[in-house]
Amino acid sequence: MQTPPASLSRRDFLSSTGKLAAASALAGVAIPHVHAAGDSTVRLALIGSGGRGSGAVANAMNATGGTVKLWTMADLYEDRLQKSHGSLSAAFGDRVDVPSERQFVGFDAFKHAIDSLRPGSGDIAMLTGYAGFRPAQLEYAVQKGVNVFMEKSFAVDPPGVRRLIKAAEEADKKGLKIAAGLMCRHSRNRQELIKRIRDGELGEILNIRAYRMEASSPLKPKPADKTDLEWQLRNFTKFLWVSGGLWAEMDIHQIDELCWIKDSLPVTAHGIGGRVAGSTDCSQNLDSFSVEWTFGDGTKGYDVVRYVPKCYNEFATYIHGTKKAAQFSGNIHAGTVQIFKDQHTTRANVEWAAPKEELTAWQQQWNDFLDAIRTNKPFNQAKRAAESNLAAIMGRAAVHMGRIITLEEAMASEFRFFPEMERLTFQSEPPIKADAEGRYPVPVPGVWSEI
Repeated sequence: MQTPPASLSRRDFLSSTGKLAAASALAGVAIPHVHAAGDSTVRLALIGSGGRGSGAVANAMNATGGTVKLWTMADLYEDRLQKSHGSLSAAFGDRVDVPSERQFVGFDAFKHAIDSLRPGSGDIAMLTGYAGFRPAQLEYAVQKGVNVFMEKSFAVDPPGVRRLIKAAEEADKKGLKIAAGLMCRHSRNRQELIKRIRDGELGEILNIRAYRMEASSPLKPKPADKTDLEWQLRNFTKFLWVSGGLWAEMDIHQIDELCWIKDSLPVTAHGIGGRVAGSTDCSQNLDSFSVEWTFGDGTKGYDVVRYVPKCYNEFATYIHGTKKAAQFSGNIHAGTVQIFKDQHTTRANVEWAAPKEELTAWQQQWNDFLDAIRTNKPFNQAKRAAESNLAAIMGRAAVHMGRIITLEEAMASEFRFFPEMERLTFQSEPPIKADAEGRYPVPVPGVWSEI
């Protein structure tokens, strides 16, 4: 199977798998050699089998350096598990070794899947479901002594962030490896630009500005054949208690870039956001966000988002220093990296440009992760990911609440969207309900609280 191209998001994996497999066959692309199962084979537990999780399995299968096998799967819903199983089996054949007795469904399915792995063996629990469940799942995997790949985002509220950090510390004590789905840190082009920044090529950093302006579909009213709980879980990016909301779920990448460039966390955040007049969106998401973080030295970092269709779109991150400016990131996280002659960020003003990357950042991350497991190199990204997640929570709270949020108060906050998260059953009532028009509570600045 071909490695999915940079423009293919993991959300699109399930719908595109058949086309990719067919293209591989027609092009004569060799499927990686399958070795007999043995101690050197890394077994995967896929926990959350949507397009994002299935895409991560594809990256693991295409990684270099040894054999990887999908060993067990878990999901809240049977139909989603079976769709993923069918697509992955079509793409990777008997490297998908997940018989019915290693397929688990339900709220405790993640435990059964993790229990199917071999502690201390190199096996990996892939936590690719909802962020609201991520802290408990990471804790369990670390307790059981298995390595972890966890997709972004990682927690929906500050107590969840603190649980991640504590689990990261326990993983270090056990020598476990944890990869976090902020894959842009593995981009070779971005790493080169970071080196140049640290060497002073741009001068002192003055500000960083990120944009992720692209249309997003609104949530329609709940159909009669779905329970409120299932509707909210299946539409996870539309609900704060499940995912942290669309902005925090997606723009954690841009926020992590800000933190990486500055090599620190912001000390304050503030911003504004809103909805277009006459919006019929039933979700909890806003249509636009503009957030400003301030770092300890006074440097500003910005993220600008608009989800309204038929508007100007942009997906990029830029840096401005005292000497010159640079582009750090391009469309759909492409490694579009270049330095400009001065502060004008135009094509005609490029002084240096990095070549097109041979591997996507997603694939490079899995190559690096599996190499660290097989060679026993230090590799634990959980604390760093949790801290970037907290910076996202700061920005979201600043917009939703209408005031400046500090790092100190965010880290100390006891606010939780849903304290009963880990006692959910399919008969449970969700923490929020729709009004008579099918609309769910939307943050109102000056009234809303989430810190």
